[in-house]
Amino acid sequence: MWNKKLVTIVTEKAIESNLEDSFKDWGIKGYTITDARGKGNRGVRSAVWDQAANIRIEVVTDGKMAELLCERLKAEYYDNYAMILFTVDVQTLRDDKF
Repeated sequence: MWNKKLVTIVTEKAIESNLEDSFKDWGIKGYTITDARGKGNRGVRSAVWDQAANIRIEVVTDGKMAELLCERLKAEYYDNYAMILFTVDVQTLRDDKF
């Protein structure tokens, strides 16, 4: 088993392509994006209308990259977009995939 970090990002669907470009530039090897809906301090967000939709992005990586990813997202996106980040420790069966 290999110790890794799971970074979860919940944010606006409107910036999905920007985030994908950023991930490529930052050396993120892979990620999973799914539609998300819920309620927070900015009100109810549904996945029905693209302009108001949220996405959930999951990135499994090492601790150093997880910390760098969170710092960059906070610096570049937090002030202008609805976004939350959280990390958890995970174990993977294959180190080379992450």
